[in-house]
Amino acid sequence: MEDSTIIVTGGAGYIGSHTIIELMERTPFKVLSLDNHANSSPRTYSRIEAISGRRVRSIQVDLCDREATLRAVAEAGQVKGIIHFAAFKSVPESVREPGLYYRNNIVSLLNVLEAAGAYRVPHFIFSSSCSVYGNLAELPVREDSPLGQPESPYAHTKQVGERIVQAHADVMPELNAISLRYFNPVGAHRSGLLGEDPINPPTNLVPVIMRVAVGRMPEVVVHGGDYDTRDGSCIRDYVHVSDIATAHVKALEHSMRAPMAPNHAIFNLGTGQGVSVLEAITAFESVTQQRLNYRIGPRRAGDVAAIYTDTRRTEQALGWKAEHSLNEMMAMAWAWEQHLLQEAKG
Repeated sequence: MEDSTIIVTGGAGYIGSHTIIELMERTPFKVLSLDNHANSSPRTYSRIEAISGRRVRSIQVDLCDREATLRAVAEAGQVKGIIHFAAFKSVPESVREPGLYYRNNIVSLLNVLEAAGAYRVPHFIFSSSCSVYGNLAELPVREDSPLGQPESPYAHTKQVGERIVQAHADVMPELNAISLRYFNPVGAHRSGLLGEDPINPPTNLVPVIMRVAVGRMPEVVVHGGDYDTRDGSCIRDYVHVSDIATAHVKALEHSMRAPMAPNHAIFNLGTGQGVSVLEAITAFESVTQQRLNYRIGPRRAGDVAAIYTDTRRTEQALGWKAEHSLNEMMAMAWAWEQHLLQEAKG
């Protein structure tokens, strides 16, 4: 078992890096990161090493390159499982550049699944998204809720991605596959040494809040104040990134316990609590005692009005439940932002 490897694609990214730490702490496996650093930095591996005391093995590879992907998986040796994060994830960018998202998110998934089949990898975890549900009238959403019209090309790539995983599972009975539909990962590692720091300008709420609070961005624009919600702003299910990372370990363990029937399962990852954008801003201000410069702007193309999850299936099947509160998420993200400031000062 100790000679087996778990491949994490997009391992230098936000959720991938936190999942690598959990894999190192909770499992006997070796870990290999595959990443082309399109929106992440190789410095992330040094941060992981500072936290875990273990060096991360990594290969820089573009997963849209079929031959390069096959070579990278071959170099990994005995691969027990693949956790596939690598994808572009900005909703507004996907609206502006749909071709970029379809090409990157779909082609990379096809190549990784082909490699999984070629090298007989028995376990596959796919990074999906709550965006697959679209705008649903009935909340909270469950795994068996009907998938709505995708509100963005990004959301559509995740719908298509799940279908691709299912199609491969149908013809690969030796494969156990799990799709994890994340809600809104936020926060940072409890050490304050690792968190979200995208190379490209952030569009997700919490990194925008942090950058505005330290003067790296001028203001937070709340995209819409006239939704049919309790305060007019969008409602989301914010969940701590380390809780999301732990869920991947739980999913891997679930996949390894016995052959699954059916061999492709779907689980939602959230807290079960809907929080509005304005409530999240208030939580940040309360925790940090920082006044935030924000304004209500127009709605943003691709956004759904409200979404949060029913957590029962995940709790029962995986034995997983989100542990961190919204205040803890904000406090840890703020500690990470302070660490980045100190790094910049040298």
